[in-house]
Amino acid sequence: MDGFYHRPVMLGEVIGGLNIRSGGVYFDGTLGGAGHSYAILAADPTVTLIGTDRDEEAIAASEKRLAPFAGRYRLYHTDYKNFENVLDRAGVDRLDGVLLDFGISSHQIDEEERGFSYRSASAPLDMRMDRSGGFTAKDVVNAYPPDKLFRILREYGEEPFASAIVRDLVKRREKEEISTCGQLREIVEESIPPRFRSAACARRTFQAIRIEVNGELEGLGGCLRGLIGKLKPGGRICILTFHSLEDRIVKQVFRELAEDCVCPKNFPVCVCGKKRELAPVNGKPITAGAQEIEQNPRSKSAKLRIAEKIGA
Repeated sequence: MDGFYHRPVMLGEVIGGLNIRSGGVYFDGTLGGAGHSYAILAADPTVTLIGTDRDEEAIAASEKRLAPFAGRYRLYHTDYKNFENVLDRAGVDRLDGVLLDFGISSHQIDEEERGFSYRSASAPLDMRMDRSGGFTAKDVVNAYPPDKLFRILREYGEEPFASAIVRDLVKRREKEEISTCGQLREIVEESIPPRFRSAACARRTFQAIRIEVNGELEGLGGCLRGLIGKLKPGGRICILTFHSLEDRIVKQVFRELAEDCVCPKNFPVCVCGKKRELAPVNGKPITAGAQEIEQNPRSKSAKLRIAEKIGA
């Protein structure tokens, strides 16, 4: 199992971006197989790590991977958005670094029964990152009203043919339950005009439904603000995104927290009292190099944004 997890994206860039400090406490909110976490702990023998993941298999793989650093890490099976509770349980108040990697793991994609991939024809429509929950992609596809399905495909998948896909999906589900990835892929492909079809044309629809099932964008902005508030001065936050919706939210939060006064320009003096909390380390997002993309094609869409906490 652990072999599926250990290819972290932009590992060198992430570790360099975190600027590991002796005695520091680091939070990896999306452990996967702990490839990034392993490198954080290996970078300095005095650092400690707190890790979370919604996937029980990821937690098990991480425990095995991080065994050489026993006593220097604590892992929790929960959503990183529950960081307040996790840090309370770990007895930690402030952090030296935060890492969030929003990429779906290779293991989740490659394990057919998880139902994440449009390439797996017979796989069940599941897509849960946390399999202890009961809500699945099958529920979205078969029970959501057409207007809600359309909104999900347009907003989360940025799917230009959302209207046609939803129309055909609703027709199909009136005749039979849609229960496999292959059925959904077939509907999507048949709904898209032939000249726009490709081997990956169902990717946007699968992405949109996965985001809905796992609530990936819900409360993301507020969570980022909260985690940044936990950073010590000079602490770093590194975030890896894999589609424009996530990156847009990260960019917006970083920009907002990097601003001083936000009073109207015509005010003679500041009355808002806002002080900047964050300094972006990289202006434009860092992307994977050609060699990494060749070795790991899934890194092609990754963007890394890094920022440093300033002030108190």
